[in-house]
Amino acid sequence: MNQLLPLISVFAYLSLLTVGGGMAAFPELKTLTVDVHHWLTFPELIHLYSIGQMAPGPNMMMIAAVGQWVAGPLGAIAVTLAFFLPTGLLTLFVGRLWVRLADWPWRASIQRGLAPVSIGLLLAGVISISKGAITGWEAGAIGAGVLGILLATRMNPLPLIAMSAVVGAYVFR
Repeated sequence: MNQLLPLISVFAYLSLLTVGGGMAAFPELKTLTVDVHHWLTFPELIHLYSIGQMAPGPNMMMIAAVGQWVAGPLGAIAVTLAFFLPTGLLTLFVGRLWVRLADWPWRASIQRGLAPVSIGLLLAGVISISKGAITGWEAGAIGAGVLGILLATRMNPLPLIAMSAVVGAYVFR
């Protein structure tokens, strides 16, 4: 229960880093939940994040599991509100302002400038999660194989996930 205020402050802050999606906040999520507050271990965070990716709905709903882990049901509710409310309100405000600034000369420059920021944050998230998920050459080979197939084809990732699970079950048994 004494962790509610730190949970709320951490996840309200993280919500503002999700430019380009939840993966953009992953490096800071890892730093704050694993390294600073020690609420989770890095493998536990990767497992929760993976479950969030596989579950239907917004992938960042996995943050509720972190809140539950740390402070029970009240923690799950507090974290969910702290993570989605600031970004939702900011989006509402900026969206309305953006319509009013349709003729503003800086608008196109801001849009062009935010695209690389979004890609950079997303790439930082991918690198951060890869450091914890790729634990040996076998996992690296599976990841490289999936990446190669995705880059070379327009294949749906779902069969690749299933095939990776089968290969991983065989390789890591």
